[in-house]
Amino acid sequence: MDNHLSGTILSTIFRNDTNGYSVISISTEHEVETVVGCFPIFSEGESVHFYGTWDMHPIYGRQFKANKFEANMPSSLEEIERYLASGIIKGIGKATARLIVQQFGTETFEVLETSPERLMEVYGIGEARYRMMFESLQQTLGTRSAMIFLQKHSIAPGLSQKILRRYGSNTKSILLENPYRLIDDFKGVGFERADKIAQSIGIEHNSTFRMEYGIRYIVRRAALEEGHTCVLQAQLLMQAEELLKVPIDMIHNTTQALLLSGELFLIRLNDKDYITLPYFIESERTIALSLLRLIASSASPTQTDETINRSIELFELNNNLIFSDTQKQAIRLAIQSGVLVISGGPGTGKTTIINCILQLIGKDNTLLAAPTGRAAKRMQEAAGHEAKTIHRLLEYNGEEEAFSYNQDRPLECQCLIIDEVSMVDIFLVRSTLQAVAQGTKLILVGDADQLPSVGPGNVLKDIIDSGTIPTVLLDEIFRQDKDSAIILNAHHIKHGEIPEYLGKDSDFFMVSARGPQNAAQAILSLYTRRLPNYFIEQGVSSDIQVLSPMKKGACGANELNRLLQAEVNPLGKRNEIIYIDTHFRINDRVIHTRNNYSIEWITDEGDMGNGVFNGDIGTIVELDSDAGILLVLFDDGKKVYYDYPQLEDLELAYCLTVHKSQGSEFDAVIVPVIGGPPKLLTKNLFYTAITRAKKLVVLVGSDYHVQQMVTNPYSNNRNTSLAQHLAHYSFMYEEDI
Repeated sequence: MDNHLSGTILSTIFRNDTNGYSVISISTEHEVETVVGCFPIFSEGESVHFYGTWDMHPIYGRQFKANKFEANMPSSLEEIERYLASGIIKGIGKATARLIVQQFGTETFEVLETSPERLMEVYGIGEARYRMMFESLQQTLGTRSAMIFLQKHSIAPGLSQKILRRYGSNTKSILLENPYRLIDDFKGVGFERADKIAQSIGIEHNSTFRMEYGIRYIVRRAALEEGHTCVLQAQLLMQAEELLKVPIDMIHNTTQALLLSGELFLIRLNDKDYITLPYFIESERTIALSLLRLIASSASPTQTDETINRSIELFELNNNLIFSDTQKQAIRLAIQSGVLVISGGPGTGKTTIINCILQLIGKDNTLLAAPTGRAAKRMQEAAGHEAKTIHRLLEYNGEEEAFSYNQDRPLECQCLIIDEVSMVDIFLVRSTLQAVAQGTKLILVGDADQLPSVGPGNVLKDIIDSGTIPTVLLDEIFRQDKDSAIILNAHHIKHGEIPEYLGKDSDFFMVSARGPQNAAQAILSLYTRRLPNYFIEQGVSSDIQVLSPMKKGACGANELNRLLQAEVNPLGKRNEIIYIDTHFRINDRVIHTRNNYSIEWITDEGDMGNGVFNGDIGTIVELDSDAGILLVLFDDGKKVYYDYPQLEDLELAYCLTVHKSQGSEFDAVIVPVIGGPPKLLTKNLFYTAITRAKKLVVLVGSDYHVQQMVTNPYSNNRNTSLAQHLAHYSFMYEEDI
């Protein structure tokens, strides 16, 4: 429950104009107190009532952390004059403040808010000076009015600052016109929050305007939360009825109107009707047509099977290995086909196949790419050939907010190989394919049994399921990996079998723990002491990562990050930056959580560019708490400065969710297996978690919960239409395929 504190503003000790974060000294009935929080500019002498909690800062002592305030505008002539004379409005000093109050008296604030041009009635205020005053007046009073408006509608301080940064002093007028804009413009704003504002400003409960936003929101929410690119029509109507609380026939009529206007599309999958948004269906259609066109435009094979087989034999001889028949088939198809999909789990030889393909096609003619910096770095190390993230490959242009390589300026290569394709959503795949010239060979590599992309779609699985694109599925483990319990157990889990523990010297073992709290303490011990000591004894370096199936709970990523940071990187005497509930400190491991195409980076070699992407992991190497700025060195060598507002894109990374770990590999992985929502604890999530480890997997929990995950019948299949589009359009290219 919030406490409250009333007082008179004495001074503003610190203020960050970018985000409004302020440290204020106030005089209460009894003593002087310090208040911190996000506020508009207060002037000396203002009376303000704050709501929040008391906190003891380790460096600055007792503070009142305010999450809400009520400011009373000055009412007496003396108070009004003192307010204006404080310098809060540019161009108004003590003398001018006295003249304004003499002119307008107690109506001063009404004049400033509704008829500011009347300031020119005051002696000494001409048009030029008025324009300067007006701009400052709009900013000061507009921001204050907007912040009070947002508070009134229970918008949290962090989100309020984002809204104010984007809409400025026009915030109130914009939201009064269309509060549902918040859903489109701000990540994490749901329909319910925007709808509360809409209802309070008088938008009718059963208005068409409200229903249209609600229906579109449900389709978008399905994509954002579960990766669906379309929603079953019957399900959409039921969810809309529950969300909007209006009769279902009204929802049905509104849906039909949106279909007629082209704002929604109807598609039929497996004899059922689904609803989708234009940009989803356009993306999946574009992917399907692009893949089929690449196959149709591929040149006739210049190498016979016999020639390719001889090249494969030479590669085997030089590298002291023997390919299986399936692996040889993958290599032949890569040489002879315009498009090829190679899917397989760990230890099935995908990397070796890529190396052989590179030797046969020629590295100079081939580009390599992967979705994340870590995946690209791993691909480059394994292939001995430069690999880039897909975003860097396509060269995002921050000024034009588009990729430099596209259908008008295609990539210059004879072959493009993309790894970890299961991670890539429909939008990035579409952009990539638009940049691939006709006649270019495309090889897509991944593991269809891993979790699908964080973004919408299920591209790799859909391509395989369509049966229209040449595909090789690898399931045989390479001989040199058969002694690895990680590899063996990955394949056990993939086939729904219980993993095996092969003794204390194994690279895969269980630490028993009863309940989430005990498991969290065991994880803390493993991360900070037991595993580092183990690797020291082995004489090797270690990269230890905790991976949790979920964000919340005692063994969720949020709580484990808090525990691990407190143990391995305590505050001490070093400064920190607090963004909402996250404390950032020098040496913290962090992860970037949203594609930001415009943010600038530089490397020690002097390379410069734009763009940091969802899943990039790094370390904080510099921090200025007063300025609210920190520097992150990412694992791929990029250095990026973050100011306070940009910290919304950073999270601690001592513990990652399994979803965020995709595309990365770590020496050792610790995974809590202590139960939770069946929707999260799926077989392919478990499979994805343990395949992130190169040297060691430690499960913390119980055999019972391991069995639950392996045998969980819940399937996170996604509603998508790519496979159907591929099948539908393939008839156009049947002769070529």
